[in-house]
Amino acid sequence: MKKFLLKNRKAKGFTLVELLIVLIIIGILAGALLLVAGAGTDKAQATKIVSDLRSMKAAALMCYADNNKWPTAIESLEPYMEKNLKKEQFKVYTTGGNWVGFISTDIVTAGVADRLTLMVNPGNVPIYVGNDGVPDSTNQTFGEKKSVWMRVD
Repeated sequence: MKKFLLKNRKAKGFTLVELLIVLIIIGILAGALLLVAGAGTDKAQATKIVSDLRSMKAAALMCYADNNKWPTAIESLEPYMEKNLKKEQFKVYTTGGNWVGFISTDIVTAGVADRLTLMVNPGNVPIYVGNDGVPDSTNQTFGEKKSVWMRVD
């Protein structure tokens, strides 16, 4: 009779060990996903900065075409800027050439700076590092709390 009862009994549910193993596997996968998502966010932010600089360069060129002189202040670019760009994040610099810069250093974190350096080193993107709101065309290694510049002329 005992043999008959053991054969017909079916397990209902999971054991505690099985549940713990599943939870550990899910935790490992979630941790790996967070690492990948962080790197993707840095790359997206770096790409956005370069895209915004290109938009500012286009605004400076349109301003030059209309007025036949290079803009000397960010306010002169307002009619030509895209509506989603915040003028507080940008600066125009005219000593030693005509430059537009992204000066919002709170966005340029270490991860974003690394991505910007990777974008520049192969020579794909003509952007430069800057300190204290001034471009430095000799330095192409971005660091945290530095501005990003693009030459207009």
